[in-house]
Amino acid sequence: MLGVVPFGLITGISAIEAGFDAVQTVAMSVLVFAGASQLALIELVGDGAPVAVVVATAAVVNLRYLMYSASIAPYFRDFSPPWKWLSAYALTDQSYAVAVTSFRDDEPSKHRRRWYYLGAAFALWGVWVVSTAVGVVIGGSVPPGLSLEFAVPLTFLALLVPSLKDRLSGLVGVIAGGVAIPAAALPLDLGLVAAALIGLTVGVLVDTFTDWADDEPAGETEGEP
Repeated sequence: MLGVVPFGLITGISAIEAGFDAVQTVAMSVLVFAGASQLALIELVGDGAPVAVVVATAAVVNLRYLMYSASIAPYFRDFSPPWKWLSAYALTDQSYAVAVTSFRDDEPSKHRRRWYYLGAAFALWGVWVVSTAVGVVIGGSVPPGLSLEFAVPLTFLALLVPSLKDRLSGLVGVIAGGVAIPAAALPLDLGLVAAALIGLTVGVLVDTFTDWADDEPAGETEGEP
């Protein structure tokens, strides 16, 4: 949640500078609830782009949620449709990472899965909306030297590292990260999707044709506790 605050401030400030009013900016964070696509949307609207381009760009930027939802869906299979829709609305990078990591480690009951996920997701939602509103209020008074945008990659690093538990997941992380650097030049944030798909493909191939999936967790060797 701490890492989301600077992201929300940037979103609020950017929206006001692009010509959105306060109500529109906060409503966007409430309804869209997707920081990267909101920033892309704000930039395009500020540049006078057609509505169709704005909507298509936001959809492409959010393509990664297809992968997230497919990955987390088995844990929500026994939820009723209303709970599934609510969970889908609340899905973010952070809530996905926190929930999946916990579910894989603890194998919680249906009741605990539901409330653990929604507790994490809506706590994040509240911080996101409030920080966006604060960004609207303070406007451009934040000194550029604070480099608030640097908090965003730090947040994702903090979510990524605990999930790298063995050589296979480490390999996938390295491959995806390595591809993401040159792929960042692709338009519409497609580099993120491309890097994730390539990393997943490598992981599936290695898992299929080698015995890495049966290895000890990273940092442990035979004979160690």
